[in-house]
Amino acid sequence: MAAVWQQVLAVDARYNAYRTPTFPQFRTQYIRRRSQLLRENAKCGFEPGLRRQYLRLRSQLLALRYGPLSEQSSFRASSVRSSRTTLDRMEDFEEDPRAQGARGHRRSVSRGSYQLQAQMNRAVYDERPPGSLVPTSVAEASRAMAGDTTLSENYAFAGMHHIFDQHVDSAVPRLQFANDDKHLLAGCSLDGTLSIMTLSPPPPAVKVTLKGHAGPVTDFAWSLSNDIIVSTSKDGTLRIWNTEDGRCIREVADPEGSELLCCTFQPMNNNLTVVGNSKHHLQVVNISTGKKVKGGSSKLTGRVLSLSFDAPGRILWAGDDRGSIFSFLFDMATGKLTKAKRLVVHEGSSISSITARSWISREARDPSLLVNACVNKLLLYRVVDNEGTLQLKRSFPIQHGSQPLHSIFCPLMSFRQGACVVTGSEDACVYFFDVERNTKAIVNKLQGHSGPVLDVSFNCDESLLASSDAAGMVIIWRREQK
Repeated sequence: MAAVWQQVLAVDARYNAYRTPTFPQFRTQYIRRRSQLLRENAKCGFEPGLRRQYLRLRSQLLALRYGPLSEQSSFRASSVRSSRTTLDRMEDFEEDPRAQGARGHRRSVSRGSYQLQAQMNRAVYDERPPGSLVPTSVAEASRAMAGDTTLSENYAFAGMHHIFDQHVDSAVPRLQFANDDKHLLAGCSLDGTLSIMTLSPPPPAVKVTLKGHAGPVTDFAWSLSNDIIVSTSKDGTLRIWNTEDGRCIREVADPEGSELLCCTFQPMNNNLTVVGNSKHHLQVVNISTGKKVKGGSSKLTGRVLSLSFDAPGRILWAGDDRGSIFSFLFDMATGKLTKAKRLVVHEGSSISSITARSWISREARDPSLLVNACVNKLLLYRVVDNEGTLQLKRSFPIQHGSQPLHSIFCPLMSFRQGACVVTGSEDACVYFFDVERNTKAIVNKLQGHSGPVLDVSFNCDESLLASSDAAGMVIIWRREQK
C-alpha cells in the first residue's frame, strides 16, 4: 500500500485542475510545494492512525469545496466489449503463390533461435514453476551479488524530483529518456510540439522545443546516437529533427494524406524508420532520402497504433485499433516486410503499446512482449519462434478502457528474484508489477497525477522514472538511495 503522504498528494493532484483555472503555472507550483511538505512531514513519525484520519478529513473538505470526484471507473467505459477474448490464437497468413515460396523457404530455418533458446532455458531450469521468468534456487549467488534486496525495496521511490508543465492542458502521449542517458528526456504533445528536457545540471529545464507540426504529435523515437528524433503527427507528416538546436532537417508527407500515428527506428539501421497510419498501412521510410522503401509496406485490419522491433531487428510487431497484433519479418538487406503471424488479443480493443525484450533477467532469457490493450489488463507474452508467434504468459489488472496507455520493461537486467514491468493506468497511478509473483504482483504504486497516466520511461540506470498524463503534466520520480 502506498504511504499515506502519497495518497494525500494523489487526492490533491486530482483536485488540482479546479485551482486557479486561468493560471495553470500556479497549479504546478502548488503541487510541487505540497509534495515537498508532505515528504518532510512524513519523516516526523506521526501516528499512522492520525495520518489516515487527516486523509479522510482532507478528502471530505475538498469534496465539499469542489464537489465529489468523478468515478475513475468511468475511464473504462464503452470501448471494452463483452465478447470472448482470444488471448492465445495465432494465425498464419496465406499469401499469393509468389509469396508462398518465400514462406516455405523461411520455414526451412527450423523456427530458429527463439524456440531453441526457450527449450534450452527449460532444460537448464527444470524446477522453475510453469510460466515463470526468473529461476528460483539457481539465482541465489546472483542475488547475493545484488545485495539480496527485494524488488519492492529496489523500486521504492522517495518522491517527485521535478514536474514539467510546458504542455499543460494538452496530453503528453509519449515520453522517453534518450538512449544510455541519465538526464536527457523527450516528450511529445497533442499541442503539436515536442520538448527535449534536461535534468542535469540542476535545475531541470526544457532544453529545446521542437515546433513545426500542424497537428497533434502522436509518437516519436530517438536515434541510437541521440542526435536525431523522428516524430509523427495527425497532420500527415513524418519529421526528422536535430536534437541539439531543434531544427527540422526533413519533412516527409504521407502519400495517402492520412494521419500518422506511430513510428520506430530499425534498431540495426537508423536510416530506416517504420511508420503506421490511420488508413491501416505500415511503411518503411529511408529518412536520408525521405523516400519509401520498395517492398517495405503492408496493411493491417485497423489503424496502426503501436510498433516494436526485436533487438536484432528481424521481427517487427504492429498493433491496431481492432485488437490484432501482426508480426512481420524484416529483410535487413532490402528493408522488405513480409507478413508472418496474427494474434487476436480482443476483437475491437485497441493495442496501444507493444514493447519487445530479448530477456527479462540475466538468468531468464525468454524473449517476451509487453502489451497494453483496452481490456483492463497488462499482457505479457512469450515469443516462441522466429516468425514472432506469441503465447500468453501473464496478465495484470489495470484500468485501461480507452486511453493510449504505454508500459515498459525495467531497463537493467536484474540479479534479483523476480522481474519488474511498469505501466500507466487510467486511475491516474503508475504501477510496478513483479512478473514472477502469482499473487499480489504489485510491487509499487505511484500517485500524484491528476489524470490517466499515458506513458512511463526509466533513465538508463533506473535512478529516475518519468511519467506523463492526459492533462499534460510530466513528473520525474526519484528512486530511494539504498
